[in-house]
Amino acid sequence: MVRYRLKENGFTLIEMLVVMLVISILLLIMIPNLLKNNEAINGRGCEAYVKTVQAQVEVYKIENENDIPTIQELKSDGYIDADTCPNGDAIGIDEKGEVTSAPKTEEEPAS
Repeated sequence: MVRYRLKENGFTLIEMLVVMLVISILLLIMIPNLLKNNEAINGRGCEAYVKTVQAQVEVYKIENENDIPTIQELKSDGYIDADTCPNGDAIGIDEKGEVTSAPKTEEEPAS
């Protein structure tokens, strides 16, 4: 009687295909959730940047005898690096010295 001995090392093609199928299903589930949460993450980054700019406004006021700065003054004097949030929202300072953010409006080119 002839006995065939199967090789027990490695994986079969079916096992590899099943693993690939499971991985692709997991990716299909995860990618939409990651993209959906990206906007929330950028919003939180903007909130943190607004707080940082507010702190820099207070430092500027202390160093300049309560003079309320503009965003351009903060940027040119090296208090902040950018005048927009990481998600592109514009940063502004009102007459009371409070920092706010608003979605950046695109300017139309002058003709």
